[in-house]
Amino acid sequence: MEFLDANLELKEIQKLQGHTDRVWSLAWNPATVAADVPAVFASCSGDKTVRIWEQSPSTRSWDCKAVLEETHTRTVRSCAWSPSGKLLATASFDATTAIWENVGGDFECVSTLEGHENEVKCVSWNASGSLLATCGRDKTVWIWEVMPGNEFECIQVLQGHAQDVKVVRWHPTMDILFSCSYDNTVKVWWSEDDDGDWSCVQTLGESSYGHSSTVWSLDFNAKGDKLVTCSDDLTLKIWEADITRMQSGDGYAPWNHLCTLSGYHDRTIFSVHWSREGIIASGAADDAVRLFVQSKDGSMNEPSYQLILKKEKAHDMDINSVQWCPGEKRLLASASDDGTIKVWELATVS
Repeated sequence: MEFLDANLELKEIQKLQGHTDRVWSLAWNPATVAADVPAVFASCSGDKTVRIWEQSPSTRSWDCKAVLEETHTRTVRSCAWSPSGKLLATASFDATTAIWENVGGDFECVSTLEGHENEVKCVSWNASGSLLATCGRDKTVWIWEVMPGNEFECIQVLQGHAQDVKVVRWHPTMDILFSCSYDNTVKVWWSEDDDGDWSCVQTLGESSYGHSSTVWSLDFNAKGDKLVTCSDDLTLKIWEADITRMQSGDGYAPWNHLCTLSGYHDRTIFSVHWSREGIIASGAADDAVRLFVQSKDGSMNEPSYQLILKKEKAHDMDINSVQWCPGEKRLLASASDDGTIKVWELATVS
């Protein structure tokens, strides 16, 4: 881990303005990781719009290429690109999820998913792009099957959370779904076979070394054998599972608590994202961004993680989302209640 000994800085590349209310969420387009394709990401806001930002190959500066509006009637809380990068799903407090398609540079709303009783809080695609999950304030998680012709069919409504479900995330390599909630738990949903019903196979709660307050977000390392969760209890927790067992079809393997990172943020941690290189970024209501990596001194059985960088006052207000660019460049985007997005580069100070 060269990060541990390096002298690193989080360098602000650009501050992007345009949203007229808080920016809730960001999503990098996975198709833009190719060297010859400009980097693109989407942002969504309390101003009811989604903005598409693209980096100019010549000037390297970021510009707003499109504003997706007049579809959602309330806050857009979450956005997610399909694995191909062709479709963008947006979840809104108006109780709908919209599906947008990029048709020759123009984004068209090609489908609207209805069913949640009230605010939809998050949307997530599985690795193959065949399933979509949504969650909301009605305490439910919906699984939708992606059909030909931009049709989406709800195949199951998952009930089990006692409160508002904040985030849904699919595992990066397997069709296992994770949800985190205001009820302080993370639930793991799994289907024994392809046609079977989904059920909750594990609840990561306080009794299993889980969080003691709202769980706001979660993410996976590149391999998918570790999970990081962040919470209103001011901690980050790392979990581990034997995914080779699951991948070989040998039944469900439970997630176990590895370690807890505490004392790094002094207000709610809203967002966490694990880079492909193994750097965990966290963003919080203390307006700060923190970066962590697995440290050398942890034994094989008990890995530990350590802080490699802290960026105080990264924004003027709460940071709602931090997202690493999936490409080679060490770019991180952050979104805030201050209405701005910032693009950062993790650079070595020479």
